[in-house]
Amino acid sequence: MRKKLLAIAAVGLMATATMTACDDSGDSGDTSSGSGNTSSGNGKARVGVILPDTESSKRWGNEDPKFLKAAFDEAKVPVEIVNAQGDRAKFVQTAESMVNSGVKVLIIANLDSISGKAALDLAKKKKIPTIDYDRLTLNGGADYYVSFDNNKVGSLQAYGLIKCLEAKGAQNPIVAQLNGSPSDNNARLFKEGYDIPLNEKYDAGEFTKGPDQWVTDWDPDEATKLFEQMLSQAPNIRGVLAANDGIGDAVIKVLRKKKLNGIVPVTGQDATLEGLQNLLTGEQCMTVYKATKLEAVNAASLAVKLFNNEKPTVANQLKDPESGAYVPFVSLEPQAITLANINKVVAEDKYVPQATLCKGKYLALCKQHEVGTFVKADDDDEDR
Repeated sequence: MRKKLLAIAAVGLMATATMTACDDSGDSGDTSSGSGNTSSGNGKARVGVILPDTESSKRWGNEDPKFLKAAFDEAKVPVEIVNAQGDRAKFVQTAESMVNSGVKVLIIANLDSISGKAALDLAKKKKIPTIDYDRLTLNGGADYYVSFDNNKVGSLQAYGLIKCLEAKGAQNPIVAQLNGSPSDNNARLFKEGYDIPLNEKYDAGEFTKGPDQWVTDWDPDEATKLFEQMLSQAPNIRGVLAANDGIGDAVIKVLRKKKLNGIVPVTGQDATLEGLQNLLTGEQCMTVYKATKLEAVNAASLAVKLFNNEKPTVANQLKDPESGAYVPFVSLEPQAITLANINKVVAEDKYVPQATLCKGKYLALCKQHEVGTFVKADDDDEDR
């Protein structure tokens, strides 16, 4: 592992090109376009943010850069946000560019702990404060960590799946598990959270443990291949613990081909557009909403204080399982989302706006399930 770390760090240190979110050509991308890249300009004192990719979850290209930029704009603190697009070498090179060009605070959502640690080490050498965002960098030594209670995320998924299977009257169903990326510590925390309730069901003989696989880099294409193999080996799978909505959607597409969609309950996470669409169609039984705006606001609040040379006080700590060190931890609460409370995401928080969700074939389903303003619209129709 140390050799890999040194090799990735060397890539960053040997980089000859300065990597920023925008250059003289203006080809920077735009948060509104989903690129996840925005910049306050190179060389200025600012906060640097490096996001991982746009494939593992849509949030990284859309919600996180939008909410982070808004939070820093409100505080009048310049920010540069760059998405590494799944490229570990670019992740480290971006960190090197940032710490060498005026960044006063570095926030990262790592691709893995090796490249994440390399990025954090570059900041440490310059005595730049660091924040792990959403994903803890194992042995990374970040000064702060902002995320959700990831064990609880997994627990919510397990209890959601159990409830869905019980509602279908499933008798000793075979349950498949498609975990997140093995390089993501969060994926391991999610699994710890959902394994406890599921193992109780397996041990009691109420459920049968089916195939259990990790999905490299949270890649939906990889999830598709894995689940096709799972169904081939165990055609009677009747429940799927899918670690996020992207993996869940991949599973659902395979189930459609077998005409098992809606029959086999599937979980998810992130309350993405595709996840909510699958809730409306009845093909996904639940997702987990992690209010990205809340996470972004909390990370920005810490960073703004650090930018202004203040030392924030954080009530909680989280033990890094690899280094044994305790990291000051801003822990946020996730929420299970089903059709029964989908309006928490759509109407209340407008995380996925009604206008985005309720169109095309989903419009009738939104009306049927009283999503957003359709409750009021139906009442008005009755009054008339």
